[in-house]
Amino acid sequence: MSSPVLLSESSSSLSRERLGLVLGSVGTVIFAGTLPGTRIAVAAIDPLALSALRIAIAGVCSLALVIVLRRKFPPRQLWFQLAVASICVVIGFPFLMAFAVQTVDASHGGVVLGAQPIATAFVAVLITHERPKPLFWIASLAGGALVVAFALRQGGGSLTPGDLLLFGAVAASAVGYAFSGRLTATLPGWEVISWALVIALPFSLPAAVLTWPANADQIALKPWLAVLYVALFPQWIGFFAWNAGLAMGGIARVSQMQLLQPFITFVFAAIFIGEPITPRIVLFAAAVVLTVAISTRTRSRSVPAPEG
Repeated sequence: MSSPVLLSESSSSLSRERLGLVLGSVGTVIFAGTLPGTRIAVAAIDPLALSALRIAIAGVCSLALVIVLRRKFPPRQLWFQLAVASICVVIGFPFLMAFAVQTVDASHGGVVLGAQPIATAFVAVLITHERPKPLFWIASLAGGALVVAFALRQGGGSLTPGDLLLFGAVAASAVGYAFSGRLTATLPGWEVISWALVIALPFSLPAAVLTWPANADQIALKPWLAVLYVALFPQWIGFFAWNAGLAMGGIARVSQMQLLQPFITFVFAAIFIGEPITPRIVLFAAAVVLTVAISTRTRSRSVPAPEG
């Protein structure tokens, strides 16, 4: 007969995992607006300037937050992980994506970024002790195969230079997400992304000044609002929920929520850019939702770290 204490601990663990999935979903919805927002911005602002501005704005806000809350700089043993997260998520992903959306539309880019969950889970296995069960991998690979097949079908059977830049962004974000998730065992999720942005300030602030658009006074309001959105939400606030979700639900499991991101991106692209949602997109969305449902119900197991 199960002990009441064991039942309580089990229930608490399940509640924590469910909350992690909810927070991961919130982060996913915020991140889904990245491509449409970036595409709106690059129509009027150079990709290099856009990336520098978005990182600098988020970095200044992060610095203000940690100062107001009087947070101490993270201990030295975390500096390497923070640097990796900063290089990958704060710098690499925005730059690669901004250049990519010059040649691919938001909906196509959203499908390619659907490979993020598989990449993140793979990196998680390499750098952490998470070991998902076989069914998890089967469902994840099926979901990844669906989004890649969709991208190839949309591209006429081939990948464009924009696709390759987006795959680079996927690789950068996967490493960054995995290290960010690992850091949340020591620091709150909001603090991880905030310090990663602060670390990048010595580079992002000068870059923002040097690349400031010469025709800034002639740029319409909509691109500037898009800059503010991608700077404050996908670059910063979205990670508050995302990193906390990774810590509570496990990196490999919560990362699967991003399989839904391409299809949320389609909705945003239709609303803000006018890109059509076709029956094919709906069918692929339904299939991917099924793989996510299976993977998120497959518990991951941890392998103890070797001693010594």
